[in-house]
Parts: sequence; structure tokens; C-alpha cells
Amino acid sequence: MHTSALVLFSGGQDSATCLAQALARYPRVETVGFDYGQRHRVELDARQTVLRELRAQFPDWAPRLGQDHVLDLAVLGQVSETSLTRETAFAMTESGLPNTFVPGRNLLFMTLAAALAYRRDLQVLVTGVCETDFSGYPDCRDDTMKALQLALSLGMDRRFLIDTPLMWLDKAQTWSLAHTLGGDALVALIVEHSHTCYLGDRRHRHAWGYGCGTCPACELRARGWARWRGEAK
Repeated sequence: MHTSALVLFSGGQDSATCLAQALARYPRVETVGFDYGQRHRVELDARQTVLRELRAQFPDWAPRLGQDHVLDLAVLGQVSETSLTRETAFAMTESGLPNTFVPGRNLLFMTLAAALAYRRDLQVLVTGVCETDFSGYPDCRDDTMKALQLALSLGMDRRFLIDTPLMWLDKAQTWSLAHTLGGDALVALIVEHSHTCYLGDRRHRHAWGYGCGTCPACELRARGWARWRGEAK
């Protein structure tokens, strides 16, 4: 039986929902974030706010929520030419992938998370990657995660489990999962304090949270919110 987890926690809607599920499931939970020169660096501040509010608003989860880690991955920004790491307009590329795709990002995230989990004696790596509502990123696919689980377990001689709670959920179902886990309070926390907008916009407040409202991440979050609210009525 698994009793400990490391959640890859960006500060966004998906990872906040994954963190809540981990806190409901595992007695010991730690978090890790990555600073890779992303344009939406405000998510690094959002992470701390979400963690603080989770501890304050969910006292049953608070004792389970342990140390937070932030790793410096500036090298990722240095080797990538994407709209998440450069002042570049969002667009589709000749490969068929959006230019928000940061090559190797999740591969590097998972490898470093596993190394940290090894040192901290944590058994499960929790990540919010998804094949349903996503932009076609190859490093978000179920096959990629299964291959990484095998490679990391073999390479570190420790049996890791990669837990992907959102793999087959769309954004409406992700909102629904958050409500199931923590009711209106958790949904309100995610709306108010998490950050998903690729442009780092914290000025414009929408029913679903803060953001520019036009970038791919905002559009996805907004559509999911509208669909979930329509289904919830």
C-alpha cells in the first residue's frame, strides 16, 4: 500500500486538483514546482497561496501536507524557443503542435521529481498530465507516463508509481472532481488562487478565475467551467 506522494504542483487548476486528491488519499504528501523561465512566472507565487489556503481551509488535510520544493530549471528556458519561454505569439507549428509545447519539459520534470522522491523516500509521483483536454503534447500521453514509470524505476532501482488522476478527464470533469474532493470551498479556492493563464494575467477576474481569457489555457479552463456549471444545474 502506498502511503506517501510527491505532487508536481505548478499552482494551476489541474495540479491543485491533483494535490487535493493526493491529500485525500496519502498520509504524507510533499510538493515540487519548477522555475524554468516561464512567462507566467506568477504561477510560482500562486503555488504558495494555494498551499497556504489548503492548510487553512482544510484542517484534516493540513497535517498530511509536508515540505514544498522549488527547483531551478533555467536551462530548460535556455534550450527552448516556445511561446511559454519567449515573448512570442501563440500559434501552431509545422509539426502540428502548438508553440506552447516545451520539448522535454515533462520528461525533465518527472526525472527530477523522481530523484527528489528518492531522496525524500516518497513512493508515488502525482502529475496532472491529460490526454483528453490538452494540446496534443506528446509528453502528456499515457504511453509516455507508463514508459517513464518503467525507466525511472529501473534507473533508480526503486519501484515508483506515476499517478495521473486527470489522464482521461476533460476540464469539466476536473472541476467536478475538485467539487467531489472538497466541495464548494475547494472550487472557490481554485478559482480565486490557482493560476493557469499562459500570459500570467492576474488583473482580469472571470467566473472561472484570473486570466487573459484568450490564451489556449484560459479558453480551455473557461470552456470546462461553463460545461461543468451547465451540467451541475
